[in-house]
Amino acid sequence: MTPAKMPAISLASVPEQFDGAVGFTVAGGSDWTGALAAMDAACDGAIRRTADAAGFDGSKGKTLLVLGAGAAAPARVVLTGLGADAPTALELNKAGASLMAEVATRGDASLTLVPHDGSAASAAALLEGAAMRAYRFDAYRTRLKDDQKQSVSTIVGACSDPASGADLLADVSSRVSGNFLARDLKHEPANILYPVAFAQRLKDELEPLGVEVTIIDEAQMEKEGWGALLGVGQGSVRDSAVVVMHWKGASGGVHDDPVCFVGKGVCFDTGGISIKPAGGMEDMKWDMGGAAAVSGLMKTLALRKAKANVVGLVGLVENMPDANAQRPGDIVTSLSGQTIQVLNTDAEGRLVLADVLWHAQEKYRPRFIVDLATLTGAMLVALGHEKAGVFSNDDELANQLFAASEATGEYVWRMPLGQEYNKSLDCKEADMRNIGGGRWGGSITAACFLERFIQKGQKWAHMDIAGVVWTDKPKPMVGTGATGFAVRSLDKLVQDHYEA
Repeated sequence: MTPAKMPAISLASVPEQFDGAVGFTVAGGSDWTGALAAMDAACDGAIRRTADAAGFDGSKGKTLLVLGAGAAAPARVVLTGLGADAPTALELNKAGASLMAEVATRGDASLTLVPHDGSAASAAALLEGAAMRAYRFDAYRTRLKDDQKQSVSTIVGACSDPASGADLLADVSSRVSGNFLARDLKHEPANILYPVAFAQRLKDELEPLGVEVTIIDEAQMEKEGWGALLGVGQGSVRDSAVVVMHWKGASGGVHDDPVCFVGKGVCFDTGGISIKPAGGMEDMKWDMGGAAAVSGLMKTLALRKAKANVVGLVGLVENMPDANAQRPGDIVTSLSGQTIQVLNTDAEGRLVLADVLWHAQEKYRPRFIVDLATLTGAMLVALGHEKAGVFSNDDELANQLFAASEATGEYVWRMPLGQEYNKSLDCKEADMRNIGGGRWGGSITAACFLERFIQKGQKWAHMDIAGVVWTDKPKPMVGTGATGFAVRSLDKLVQDHYEA
């Protein structure tokens, strides 16, 4: 497994001469100032003439690539507009990403980003967006031509006082590193990243950072009664595993009442005996998107030494149609003792989560649990590829998740729960069935199923991220492929509300 290489990022003073490409942010309706004005003057106004000819006026979201402006400028100068209002950090993230997208494969080894206000905070926000957009997973591509390879390996945020942004830069590096890990995990093919290999990858990646990593193997799960999770994996020749990652960063060494994140990790999902159609099944390597997000979050928290007590748990299985596979109609006994009739073996993620959620509560008694899963196709019908669905039994937690998502651009929308949906899971032959009674409201009934494994008084939220973990169309900060959705927003949730 070869991780994607993260570009080197740094803050520095604005140089007199620029190596590589340079990107400037431009405020709409304002005169050019600072380094951009000086460079334009040294080029006898060539940059401004090009901008005027192209109709570039600094409007929000507009980007202009200026080539060969003169000997006083780099070969490639990129301008991106911010509009007339003061930009938010997210808008600066997107601006940095758009600057990076213009020059990523054009041969420049470095990109210098110069914010219009010259501040370290703005430079750091630009760096974060540019580094996010720089992600490439080329580990298995051996015949790339030079003009197809990403050339930019160094990104510099130029500002008036780089020392003042040291902490900001460290946080940016931590968030991007965690996001890269989540994206790497989703890109790896299932013959490389099967459950036990996934578990070992997390141990190797996180233990050197100070995260306590415990792997629960099949023998222990069989002894303890993880019947729902083990039922999903019984058709695979690959063993299932659960990984517990504990970051003990709370001030004063207080390690009770952790916050807890749980991820669905179906490393490949054929649907089992209820097999999926062949078309598009190759995408089911990223049915472990929830586990990838939790893993990336734990790396981010460890790198920035978050002052919080956080437990991340991921349930790792393969859902395969073997002669020993779980059959429609089978009844399994979950870790909670509740019995489940499995009417559709392709509704497997909720079975995995049921046991992991119960273990998390019994073992850690967390302040809250957030679970993440590529759980239902119905979520795409409801919200498309723009937002994840959030289901929660706690208004405060749901509101905190929403606020974090709005700040990071990892958007969510709250969806309902309720007895009118829950009752469709009732079953004559077991305590419950694993699917609802019809086609409608599939994401809601899946969340209601999970709620049956949440103990009384436990604050909980479920994020159905099926539509947002992968994109085939470029988005402002992630290009195409795996998005690493939720790493940055969950880090912000912890940072804003749950650190001492």
